[in-house]
Formats: sequence, structure tokens, C-alpha cells
Amino acid sequence: MSVDSFQEVDQWMLLLLRNGVKELILTSSNQHYELPSYVFYCLELTKLELENCFFKPPLEFEGFLNIEKLLLKDIDFGANLCGTKINLPQLKTLSLYSCTNVYNFNIKATKLRNLTVIAYPDAMFATLLSNLTKIRFFYIDAQFLKMFIAENIPKWFPHPVNSLRHLWFGKFQFGDLDQLHGALCLLRNSPNLKTLTMNLEMEPQADIGPASSILKSPNSLDYKLCRLTTVEIRYLEGSKPELLFIKLILAHSPSLQKFTIKISRASNVQKRLEIAMKIMQFPQASTKAKMFYQL
Repeated sequence: MSVDSFQEVDQWMLLLLRNGVKELILTSSNQHYELPSYVFYCLELTKLELENCFFKPPLEFEGFLNIEKLLLKDIDFGANLCGTKINLPQLKTLSLYSCTNVYNFNIKATKLRNLTVIAYPDAMFATLLSNLTKIRFFYIDAQFLKMFIAENIPKWFPHPVNSLRHLWFGKFQFGDLDQLHGALCLLRNSPNLKTLTMNLEMEPQADIGPASSILKSPNSLDYKLCRLTTVEIRYLEGSKPELLFIKLILAHSPSLQKFTIKISRASNVQKRLEIAMKIMQFPQASTKAKMFYQL
């Protein structure tokens, strides 16, 4: 639908909402669009996707009672939400991309299962995870693992995230010690984790010495990943920290069944084979683990 002004958008929105629309996808391609107040009174909504908008509900707004899937991209939550808890009792999937003032987005979502967090600078991840007792899938842009360090929480989590089953790190850099500490923290505190996926990035001229020292330490992962069955690591360069991490996971995963490694195409064929040969020599805690290499 092509419209020439926000006024026209408002009119279309009012028409749709009056007719009990259940799914709404709205993208503002130019400047931020301020959602009209009547959007927040549409209790029939089960799916809402917003991009490039201001999220400013009226003061009496308490929540969307029927939304099951919520995707928010480039959303500015402003200051109006501060202290207001939004009730999302049916929400199962929440995706946040490049949002600002997200610390004001205070929600209660007891049925949340899938959480995707990408590229927003003011997230409080430890607080978020400690309050999401039923979350099963967590996708996180790895640069924001630094928040675990910045928040200065002594043990990062007051309680293990027992519900977490699937963990995915995007743009992970082993040369970044904060990312490495954050990843190890999440692994230690996810006793029921079943799958781990990592998309790697290698920083040019990164100092890999400190990361290697951490991964060599006997206390780097002082916990068995007893439920972990599937691991996939993509874009492996074959650096020392990468190989030490793989060795660590293999040694701490007694239930592992499948480990897939996709080696970076930037490496020549001979180097790819050498990387695979090195990994094959690592001891494995699981007798059922099968290694798959995509060279």
C-alpha cells in the first residue's frame, strides 16, 4: 500500500482496527511514525510487527492481551513507558532489532518461549533473562554479550536459566574477551541447553593470546553440558581460541550427538583439511558424537 502522508496511514489504521484486524505489519520507510493511540486499544491483535516507529501508548494502556508474536525494529520507546508494566499474557515470540530506550519497555510475558535480541545498546540482558523463566530460544548479537560485564553482576545470574534449550550467537568474535566471558557465563547458567549455534567473525589483527589463556584454564567451563546434543559453528577460521573452544565443548558434552563445523571459504583447501584433522584428534566426552565438516 502506498500512501503520501502519516495522516493517510492513520486513516487506514483506523479502518483496519475497526474491522477487528488480528495481524498488523507496519513499516515506515522514512521518518519515525508515531502510532495513533487507538492502536493500543486493539485487543484482537495476535501478531504485531512495527518498524521505524515511536512506541508511546496512552497512560492507561496495560497491554495487548492476545498478541502471540511481536517484532519491533528501529523502535524508540521514549520515556513515557518508564515504570509502566505492559501485560502480554499470550506472547510466545519477541524479536527486538535496533531499538532505543528499550530499558523503558517493561513487560510481563509469562508464556514467552523465543527471544531474539539484535543491535540495541541499552539492553539489560542479565535482568531480562533472570525474569524470563520460561524462555526456550535465545538469539543474541554477540557484541551485546558485553552487557554481562558492564552490568557488574557478581555471578551474572541470580539463578540458572533452566528453561533455555536453544542458544544462538551471531557475529561472535573470540578475540573479544567480553564476548567470550559472556558466552561462557550463558553456557554455565543454562543446564538444560540442547543446541548451540555460533556464527563467527574474525577481527583483523585481533590479539588472540588472552582468549587462548582463558580457554586453557581448567575453570573456563567448570560445568558439564549434560543435555547438549547439537552444536553448529559457522565460518571457522581455525584460530587457536576457536579450536580451544571446540575442544572445551567436546570435553564437556557427554550427550553430544551432532557437531557441525563450517570452515570459512577464505581459507584454502589445504588449511581447511588441516583444521579438520586437528579437531578430529580432540577427546570427546560423548561416545555417540558425530562430526560433520563442510569444507
